[in-house]
Amino acid sequence: MGSKWKLLILRDLLNGTKRYNELRRSLPEISQKVLTSTLKSMVSDGIVVRTAYPEVPPRVEYSLSSLGESMKPVIASMEQWGYHYKETLNK
Repeated sequence: MGSKWKLLILRDLLNGTKRYNELRRSLPEISQKVLTSTLKSMVSDGIVVRTAYPEVPPRVEYSLSSLGESMKPVIASMEQWGYHYKETLNK
């Protein structure tokens, strides 16, 4: 989970299954090449599941694996810390 993109992709997938273009729209600063390579890396790490449907046009969906789902409490803790940190800065 060393790159900022992996954490942001994980955040998006915590809300449910997403298609490639949904992820692309939610991260407008990421290049297509980086998104593709990051997703491949997360699939090979066992964090994300890639499901390809044999349709025309092809449809591919990404979702969290059970390992990825197990990171929910960690991400929730980071989110709470971020809110607390933001409040501290605003005081």
